[in-house]
Amino acid sequence: MITGWIMENLPALLLAVPMLGAFLTPLVGKLSDKARNAWVLLVSFATLCIATLLMNEVLSSWTVVYTFGAGSPAATVPTDSGGFPFRIIFTVDAMSVFMAISASIVGFAVTLFSIVSQSKMSGKDSFYALLLLMEVGILGMVCTGDIFNFFVFLEINSLAGAALVASRVDKGYAVEAGLKYAVLSTLGGLMVLFSIGLFYGQYDALNMAVIAENMQFGVLDKIALVLLLVALAMKSGAVPMHFWTPDAYSMAPSSVTAFLVVASQASLYGVFRVVFTLYNVTLDYATVGWIIIIIGVLSMFIGVSMAIPQKDVKRLMAYHAVSQTGYMLLGVGVGLAVLGNAAMMESFGMTAMEGGLFHIINHAMYKGLLFLTAGAIFYQAGTRNLNKLGGLGHEMKWTMVFFMIGALAIAGIPPFNGFASKLMIYESVFMFSPILSVIAMIVSILTLASFVKVFHSIFMGPKLPEYEEVREVPRFMLAGMGILAVLVILFGVFPEQVVNYLIEPAANALVDQGSYIAAVLGGA
Repeated sequence: MITGWIMENLPALLLAVPMLGAFLTPLVGKLSDKARNAWVLLVSFATLCIATLLMNEVLSSWTVVYTFGAGSPAATVPTDSGGFPFRIIFTVDAMSVFMAISASIVGFAVTLFSIVSQSKMSGKDSFYALLLLMEVGILGMVCTGDIFNFFVFLEINSLAGAALVASRVDKGYAVEAGLKYAVLSTLGGLMVLFSIGLFYGQYDALNMAVIAENMQFGVLDKIALVLLLVALAMKSGAVPMHFWTPDAYSMAPSSVTAFLVVASQASLYGVFRVVFTLYNVTLDYATVGWIIIIIGVLSMFIGVSMAIPQKDVKRLMAYHAVSQTGYMLLGVGVGLAVLGNAAMMESFGMTAMEGGLFHIINHAMYKGLLFLTAGAIFYQAGTRNLNKLGGLGHEMKWTMVFFMIGALAIAGIPPFNGFASKLMIYESVFMFSPILSVIAMIVSILTLASFVKVFHSIFMGPKLPEYEEVREVPRFMLAGMGILAVLVILFGVFPEQVVNYLIEPAANALVDQGSYIAAVLGGA
């Protein structure tokens, strides 16, 4: 009976568990540090388990609709209801659980890493509470079917992220970065809220399926589309709205930075959900697709160009995060640009989309791993300046290995996961435009060159006198890095299985607007 109740309420539990965990963390922390650490690890692991169960449920039944406050959680929206503006509805399809499982995996690895990396810091109760709240925001954004609810979770994500960015005392630089993140997040949130007002004023609904079903694509809808794309592209760190990422990513604790990558990807999910689910059939596919492609190419090239001259290892990685976001936009943008052409979609469009989506989870794994290795280096050496580092590979052998795995993955070197998704993007985009594919490959070469320099600067050469006492980081930190490293390898060695089980259903769900609407409106 309990098992049946759990399975019936998985979408609610996915948020309720980390939310309850966040609010109880300060209370548990009053008992002891060990009790609090065990509590946050338990909550994070339980969230991962729930996400896994929900993923299996969705992939076996296509779409799970969960209505809060209804007599039955599985209640659908009557077509004459106006979309239940007063009721929250989660619409969890394969795209949603794909993002949820990615966030949950990284969340658990980050929590494990933080147990030691944050042990020397004050305010640990608040830190873990905010970390769990940020996970609530991310999971809510990718699971909700209500656009106002999406805004609420976006704000939870943003406020928790801003506080975490500013959590480390560093001569005021971290606070400055946190304020910048908060201000830009507020601006983006206001744009999203204004768009919601335009929708509600026209359609008297907040449910995305109801809005999509009645979408007229008039002037107000076009204004809402522009506002949503600008706000969510800015939050995802895409060029030319990427200027907050170097400060926020470099100033936040490394475990937070690894999770900020996932938070940015939740906004990227918002971009894709808007164009494919909210608008879809009303769009000029080629025009909007090319806009996303251009943003993607600019992000790739400008990101890697800005990364190469950096001396701060985390700032360098931040620009590479911008660059890698470009691959996701390029792949999905090509799929959108040919969405109206069945032959092109079958030939290369779906593969391009699958490559872009595969790169989302791959990037979360290897970029999270790289930021955690940067945190391990800072934890032991006390600096992120490449000019002051050197010879750490003599003692920090496991950290060096994990860094190599992440670096080779981000550069697209086999047999790591970055190669698998990039190869799908290269091949499919080449059929669409050879020039775009060549640009993507050149960016990968520059990425490899950049990380070769970083690897040599940090780990190679003789041990410097000031680092004679440096040793490998504690086991909890190694375990956090190890989880991501293993997944980077597994996703690279068995890409076909990952694509068939997880990526292909996500891409199909994203493209199939009709099934999404039918599931919510009771037609499926």
